[in-house]
Amino acid sequence: MTIVEMLDSHPEPSNVRRELLGRAVDSMLNCAALCASCADACLAEENPAELRDCIQSDLACADICATTAKVIARQTAPNWKIVKAQVQACLVACQECGGECEKHADHHEHCRICAEACHSCEMSCQELLDALPASTWASRT
Repeated sequence: MTIVEMLDSHPEPSNVRRELLGRAVDSMLNCAALCASCADACLAEENPAELRDCIQSDLACADICATTAKVIARQTAPNWKIVKAQVQACLVACQECGGECEKHADHHEHCRICAEACHSCEMSCQELLDALPASTWASRT
């Protein structure tokens, strides 16, 4: 089963296109896993202290992406102000982490891979934010 199938089966779906939500959830969960893996790989490098900022941004981004995926997957009477704030936080975390990983991408393949995942997730977040009408954010329904 996929997240889109689950969203399609919901008896009270939100007014957001399920395909768009599904792509965003998949992108966020992928980014969360890759950021966690990148942090782990950074810790295994010869001098992990040099990668401290990268590790911190990886771990923050992983947590924020995973949490955002859970929040946007919930369809029953979402609080759109919270949803919007969470997706915006995810977008910022992905921008920051992607930028930090890019600094190390020439020397560490795991950072290059992570930066790509972050930028992909950032685009998914922006697409989701752009797809929601401004009035959606004004109320709970």
